[in-house]
Amino acid sequence: MYDAVVLSGGRSSRLGGVPKSSLLFGGSSLLARTCGAVGEARRLVVVGTPFHELPPRAELIREDPPFSGPAAAVSAAVVHLEAEPAPWVLVLACDMPRIDNALPALIAGAHATGASVLAHDGGRDQPLAALYRWADLAAASGRQEVRNLSMRALLARVTWSPVEVPAGSTTDIDTWADARRFGVEEPDAGK
Repeated sequence: MYDAVVLSGGRSSRLGGVPKSSLLFGGSSLLARTCGAVGEARRLVVVGTPFHELPPRAELIREDPPFSGPAAAVSAAVVHLEAEPAPWVLVLACDMPRIDNALPALIAGAHATGASVLAHDGGRDQPLAALYRWADLAAASGRQEVRNLSMRALLARVTWSPVEVPAGSTTDIDTWADARRFGVEEPDAGK
């Protein structure tokens, strides 16, 4: 059993401020696709700015202060979930159009190792495509000031294992060149 945390609160500065969560891939927003991929999650927490396509069951929260980075967003979700946490927390950035391809490997990897697992894709580990043990994430979030902290620094004391995921499943959209490569469009591009 796991809770899912989807991060969608960045500035999208390399996209001229167009929210990554609103970009379209295959007819759905990146946020809707990511939320749809975690249908088996017990709870779904979206950390970021309000967005009209949130699933009805999503719990929208915001890191404090806004735009203080992914570690602050993850920590805000930990605080939000701490009253009744699931044993595992799936953390995903909303800007990976093919993340659904990585989830089976992450879940199998966590089950096999009993440890927190990060997606390993194309030679790099992805801390924003990971299934963490609740205890690991809660301990990491409570130990330090998280505002503007990198995810790598947040996870410095967390023991985790890399899990091979299908190639390209954690590739994210940071620039318009990335968007073109994936066929990702602006929400009003078809109008």
